[in-house]
Amino acid sequence: MRASGRPSRSKQPETVEFVPQRDLDRAQREIDKLRKEIDRLQRENDRLQRELEAALRAGKRQAAPHSRGEPRAHPQRPGRKRGRDYGQRACRPTPQGVDERISVPLPECGPHGGGDVEPESCEAQYQEEIVRRTVVRRFDIGVGHCRRCGRRVQGRHPSQTSDAVGVGHVQLGPEVLTLAAILNKQMGLSLGHTQQVLFHGFGVEVSRGGLCRALARLAGRAQATYAGLVQTARQSLVNVMDETGWKVGGRLQWLHVAVSAQVTV
Repeated sequence: MRASGRPSRSKQPETVEFVPQRDLDRAQREIDKLRKEIDRLQRENDRLQRELEAALRAGKRQAAPHSRGEPRAHPQRPGRKRGRDYGQRACRPTPQGVDERISVPLPECGPHGGGDVEPESCEAQYQEEIVRRTVVRRFDIGVGHCRRCGRRVQGRHPSQTSDAVGVGHVQLGPEVLTLAAILNKQMGLSLGHTQQVLFHGFGVEVSRGGLCRALARLAGRAQATYAGLVQTARQSLVNVMDETGWKVGGRLQWLHVAVSAQVTV
């Protein structure tokens, strides 16, 4: 008893648990195994981190060959292997029609200044070439007025792409506009690169602004067809959707694409 008259609280002894030695050994083996696994995962994580950083850096590099890594010390010989390992041989198909036929006679003497050359056979060779020829059309348009209402009336030919005269009397033909639309919209070339293709390939001079306005007018002509495609997509049982970023006037918008078994809008 303490002086205060309260009984002293006895201190509880600490609990000591005896574990068999085999359990301790088994636990130690588990700990060592987990440590090795942690070390392996750490090395794997470091490797993946390095590969991710290399892939991110490669994505910011220029196009090939600058995007390639270090060359191999002993590269393989380029081209197909000879003999049976060459694979199936193929060549361009023979054209169905011939627009120009050129006769190539034998030379008068052999390559080493020998005697006359004796003919044996005749071999055929085909060449597919692009003839870069720009056609300039002049439309002499009849202009008049209606005797009843007095309004201006002028003729229209199927090959014309516009009724404009005066300032806009020099225009681009339908083939030029179609090629420009394919290069710019389908293949993704800029207006500047489209302009260069038309100039270097066909000698057609047009500004980027002129191309932009011409493609806008072409889109207006295709509005009815586009409306029909949208209606067909809405009537489809299944449409697969996709979207991508698309800047309009410098601001990011979204271009949504609906693909069905019949149409893509």
